[in-house]
Amino acid sequence: MADRPLTPPWIYLIRMGVFLLLAAFVAFILYRQIWEAFQANPGLNALILGVMFIGILLAIRQVGRLFREVRWVNDQRPGEEEIAAPNPPVLLAPLAALFGSRPGQSGFSIAATRSVLDSIGARLDESREIVRYLAGLLVFLGLLGTFWGLIDTVGSVGRIISSLRTGQDSAVLFDELKNSLAGPLQGMGLSFSASLFGLAGSLVLGFLDLQAGQAQNRFYTELEDWLATSTMDTPAEPALRTGTPQELAIALNRLTAAVNDGAGGRAATQAMANLAEGVQGLVQHMRAEQQMIRDWVEAQATREKELKQVLDRLSRERLP
Repeated sequence: MADRPLTPPWIYLIRMGVFLLLAAFVAFILYRQIWEAFQANPGLNALILGVMFIGILLAIRQVGRLFREVRWVNDQRPGEEEIAAPNPPVLLAPLAALFGSRPGQSGFSIAATRSVLDSIGARLDESREIVRYLAGLLVFLGLLGTFWGLIDTVGSVGRIISSLRTGQDSAVLFDELKNSLAGPLQGMGLSFSASLFGLAGSLVLGFLDLQAGQAQNRFYTELEDWLATSTMDTPAEPALRTGTPQELAIALNRLTAAVNDGAGGRAATQAMANLAEGVQGLVQHMRAEQQMIRDWVEAQATREKELKQVLDRLSRERLP
């Protein structure tokens, strides 16, 4: 086992920081246009920016919270008791409890390892749900501002057309209509500012969520590799090795629950892997039973043959 099996996610924080700096630089260059668009609907645009900043903080927090988990895992040593850290892990709380319940042991059972990985994977997927929701909320707020502006624009155009005075010269009437529509048309162009802010915020949160997801996937993969080196096959798990119908039913129920609940890809993949292991174990169990029955039938046939030979010998001896 490596001295430091898990890698701190510094590279993903650096990518997120560089992307935010580039976004801020673009906003600085387009400061005047952005400010004019912001003034079109300051209340809704401020709400969009506030949601975006909250999402940015949550995405950075998702990566930042992995440092404590990585540090805790790297401080552990095989065959030793759990090291009392000042900052106990949060995501790896089930693993810490497993370490505490088995002091001085260097390996874990297959069932315990799988249970811990399922729990950690579910916690990682759950932590990203808020950022994904905020990214969709930004798009919704942008569309809301656009439709709001279009409704006001259509109402203004209707009032302008109804207020036009008939009976005038066509040229004068056209000039009056053109001058009256200048304001609503300009407002309609600015009404799309909410969509611009919403889409830009969704783009920023989407990239940050991508980096956070990659950091969590790398953390999960390295943790799985580290736990694989500490997994041992114990005699207390015959059902898991033989693949009984009960174990297969449990794996099938987990897969069904993951699909019905709309779980993340990691949870569905893990459930499918558990189901595949259960099916493979069941097939091996059935083959072993078939071989056992075949051996029993052959033994019975041999005994019947020997018994028949004995009866024939006894019959021949009685005949004289």
